[in-house]
Amino acid sequence: MEEKKETVTFAPMTTELATILPTDFAPNSRIWIYQSNRPFSDQEEKEINEQLFTFYSQWQSHGAAVKGWAKLVFKQFVIVMADERYTGVGGCSTDSMVRMIKSFDRQYSVDLFDRLSITFLVDEKPQPLPMQQVKYALEKGYIKTDTLLFNNTVDTKEKLEQEWLVPLNKSWLWNRIAN
Repeated sequence: MEEKKETVTFAPMTTELATILPTDFAPNSRIWIYQSNRPFSDQEEKEINEQLFTFYSQWQSHGAAVKGWAKLVFKQFVIVMADERYTGVGGCSTDSMVRMIKSFDRQYSVDLFDRLSITFLVDEKPQPLPMQQVKYALEKGYIKTDTLLFNNTVDTKEKLEQEWLVPLNKSWLWNRIAN
């Protein structure tokens, strides 16, 4: 019964993600996820997606075009993908991506590089929580052991599709807070 409840809880987001991701990218395409400390407005989302499109349409590695894709997802996550079957992503091309993401930090007064914030799916919405407050939130019932978290450590398209939303007690974070 518990499994069924989890599936129902995040099925809409999983379904939406499946409709967003490009279908012509290899399962092992590289993924980078940048989580915002706040949701973006509709206007900001439009502007960011336009800038992301411009970026990945011109993305290059050592003079060769990178087959890339990027989008602001669920108003809070910038996801960048590169299908390296054609052109590998090197240091300079990764640096250009990071510069673009840092420009969003400045443009929109957000923090897309805070790795100490964990986002949970609470009431069907992404809710960031400082890592040091997760145990307290669990003890007080704000989140439960089966509350879904966005596992931003996934690094391939396949893992994004299958492992991005995971219950807290089945995540990399569980061992850190269960003790």
